Amino acid sequence: MSLKIIAGKFRGRNLETLPGFQTRPLLSRTKKSLFDILTPKIVNSIFLDLFAGFGSVGIEALSRGAKKVTFVESDGNCIKVIEDNLVKLGILEDAEIVQRDASQPDLLEGKFDIIFIGPPYQMKMLAVIIGKSENLLSKNGIIIGQHHKKEILPEKTGGLSLYRQEKYGDMRLSFYKTL
Repeated sequence: MSLKIIAGKFRGRNLETLPGFQTRPLLSRTKKSLFDILTPKIVNSIFLDLFAGFGSVGIEALSRGAKKVTFVESDGNCIKVIEDNLVKLGILEDAEIVQRDASQPDLLEGKFDIIFIGPPYQMKMLAVIIGKSENLLSKNGIIIGQHHKKEILPEKTGGLSLYRQEKYGDMRLSFYKTL
C-alpha cells in the first residue's frame, strides 16, 4: 500500500507504508480538507505530528512549506518507514523523528505552531493528550485532534478552547487554540 502526497512541492509522490499494518492513515479527502484549513498557518511553521504512524500528515506539512516537523511514534517499524520516506524525498534535515510513547507529549521540548494528534481511537484519551500538549504551543499556535465521532471533547481544556470541528464519516477533527 502507498499513500500519495496531495499538494505542495512533492505533490503526487508516493509514500511507502507497511502492508496490513494497524495504522489508520488520514484519507486523502480528509487530509486535503485539513490542509485547506491550515493553509494560512502552514508556511514556515514548526509542526508536531503525534502518533505519526507512517508520517503522512507531517510529510504533507513539509511538502506545503512547514519549516520543520517533529514526528513522534512508538513503533520501530513505522519509524523506519518515516525515515525512509524523508530520505527518499531529500528532506530528512527538515525533520526530527522521536521514538517514544506519543501519549506523553509533555516530555518533549520545544514550541510548535501546529500540533496534530491522531491517536488510536480505542485509547479514548485525546482530551488528556491535548491538555498535556498545551505547554508545547507557540503563541497563536493550534492543536488539531483526530478522533472517532462518538468521542466527545470538552469545549475548554486548561487554557485551550475548541473553536472548530469538522466531521468526515465516522471521524472528526477538533481544533483548539489558546483562550
